[in-house]
Amino acid sequence: MKEPSWVQHAIWWQVYPLGFLGAEPGSEALKQPVEHRLTRLIPWLDYVVELGASGLALGPVFSSETHGYDTTDYYRIDPRLGDDADFDELITQAHARGLNVLLDGVFNHVGRSFEAFQHVLAEGPQSPAASWFRLAWPESGWAPGIEPGYDDFEGHRHLVALNHASPEVGVYVTDVMKHWLGRGADGWRLDAAYAVPASFWKPVLAEVRRTYPEAYFVGEYIHGDYPEEVLQSALDSVTQYELWKALWSSLNDSNFYELSSALERHNGFLNTFVPLTFVGNHDVTRLASRLNNPDHLPLALTVLLTIGGTPSLYYGDEQAFRGIKEDRAGGDDSIRPAFPSTPSKLSQAGWPVYHLHQELISLRRRHPWLHRARTTVRTLSNEHIVYEASGSGGTLTVALNLSAARAELPVGSSAAAVLAGRGNKHPERNTLTLSGHGWAVLGSPR
Repeated sequence: MKEPSWVQHAIWWQVYPLGFLGAEPGSEALKQPVEHRLTRLIPWLDYVVELGASGLALGPVFSSETHGYDTTDYYRIDPRLGDDADFDELITQAHARGLNVLLDGVFNHVGRSFEAFQHVLAEGPQSPAASWFRLAWPESGWAPGIEPGYDDFEGHRHLVALNHASPEVGVYVTDVMKHWLGRGADGWRLDAAYAVPASFWKPVLAEVRRTYPEAYFVGEYIHGDYPEEVLQSALDSVTQYELWKALWSSLNDSNFYELSSALERHNGFLNTFVPLTFVGNHDVTRLASRLNNPDHLPLALTVLLTIGGTPSLYYGDEQAFRGIKEDRAGGDDSIRPAFPSTPSKLSQAGWPVYHLHQELISLRRRHPWLHRARTTVRTLSNEHIVYEASGSGGTLTVALNLSAARAELPVGSSAAAVLAGRGNKHPERNTLTLSGHGWAVLGSPR
């Protein structure tokens, strides 16, 4: 549990800036004058504070060829978004409102236009930058115009994998991290961290922490042994994809046994680290589109905000935005949409879900011990679950009903009052009646 103390209170609002701000796709836009879009996020900061979040998690903001994950210059703000002055102003305004800022660092791979890779193409195997990449030169020898084979990221040839065994790469990544922390960022999300050897992260993060001990580092991990990766890499946290999948899947399949199993594993993770938890992000189909029954969206959100973890909310999910990720070119566009210039221009249809988020975030902020809470399932069937979330500050009881029929569920004597949601408590028999698809969080009022 080495994470910075401020993370106990962190609730992120994640934004994909290139999409949110309507930046033009493609490298041709990079040849145009700088567009000062990044400061257009500032009118949204009060919206984030009113939601109850405490941090702004930015997707890629550095110069790239297309979607931001093909970085070409780690020291330059993408000209489609602005420049250093725009970044500085956003940081200043966020911090003035008590919002921390998390940056997205793509350090597993680079775009083909990355300067070091261009030197390799121009200079061949004798280039000082050749050690930065995992290359295969032709046996017949190299001549200008001959391109080496190179490792890429998961078959995407425009994403050139870095050689993490190279000391120069470690020094470079360390310097990039320090540079932007020095400009006011509070931490890093490390993209595709699962593809990078843990042995690379450990010395890099140790060096960065010498200067910025309060910085937060969370790695993107989809599968694998999460606790072991955290221990070997010295990351503060990783993304909890297991729980994300179990949440929507158990709701769609009317199978709370899957959620119960995931919560048990989640308890185990909390013995080593506090996972980054989420029900949506920039890489997955939106929850409102994923769920078969829209009445179950509040149940998913209730779980997210009443269990241990550092919650992250993806922009638009708090307004029940819809969007389906597709496996094709441009298949992420619908889940990374442009937003209007101000919150007042959002559709009125999404505000009830926003207010639901406020209710549950407020509950969590009043019980900050939930950050490391363990859950114990007390009642379980395919369509009903009652669990207790317990920590050093107390216990909350959560009851969920997937069925369309009313349900009376045992909740125990410690669940004194309904703190969020809707339900009728029966103290004489320690039960709670929920309406169809209903939910409630109970505890002792303060």
